[in-house]
Amino acid sequence: MPRELKPTPPTPISLQECIARLDREGFDPRDDASLLHAADVLAALAANRTFLGDLLIEELTEQPAERTAYGPQAIMLSPPANGYFLRANIWPSPRDPAFQAGGAASFVYGLPHDHNFDFLTVGYFGPGYVSDYYEYDYETVAGEAGEAVDLRFVERSALSEGRVLHYRAHRDVHCQHPPESLSVSLNICAANPAQGWFDQYRFDVEAGRIAGVLNPSANEVMLRLGVALENDDALALARDFAGSHPSAAMRRVASSLVG
Repeated sequence: MPRELKPTPPTPISLQECIARLDREGFDPRDDASLLHAADVLAALAANRTFLGDLLIEELTEQPAERTAYGPQAIMLSPPANGYFLRANIWPSPRDPAFQAGGAASFVYGLPHDHNFDFLTVGYFGPGYVSDYYEYDYETVAGEAGEAVDLRFVERSALSEGRVLHYRAHRDVHCQHPPESLSVSLNICAANPAQGWFDQYRFDVEAGRIAGVLNPSANEVMLRLGVALENDDALALARDFAGSHPSAAMRRVASSLVG
């Protein structure tokens, strides 16, 4: 399951100070010192009980800074830079209007999945979403839909306020369930241009199999379109990619296109 970190008891900081501290050190989840520094900074931001509400009011009433939505529930707090970005995630309960309007799938509830990037998360508000946690070995799978995977169940637990977890890319799998009441989490996410070449999977945990790929790249989509349009150059490129592309995901897609 994700690694639980124990940050230094925090003194609250502003979002601007959080970004400044991270920018000074960067964020490299492969380095324990960088990881623990980021955990301390994230915990200190989470100790600021008013910053997110103030930001949301500013967004609604004033000319806001340009932000990019990350999905129906996420608020980007900083753009990708220096190896990371910050976001806040809103987790509605089944009693909340957003859940009732959009359904569980809109908030990725009940979808067992891994991630193709490392990130830190902290419970900011509410009891927190509940996760069933599993682990697997990414290097042992080819990524085919229906492929058997050795998923090892670890535990079920909630992301309570102040709890800091390190989700490890291509290792930790979780299936999230709605919290008992509206909850919010904060994330520091690793941002690496190469990560888009690595698969993110959804799993059938009952059968112990890969159910599909969650993150087809734009390059994969363009290749599929080119071949579907019967473009000779696209077909030749697919043949070349099937045999020699450095990305296993692209090789798999290209192979499926050339038969």
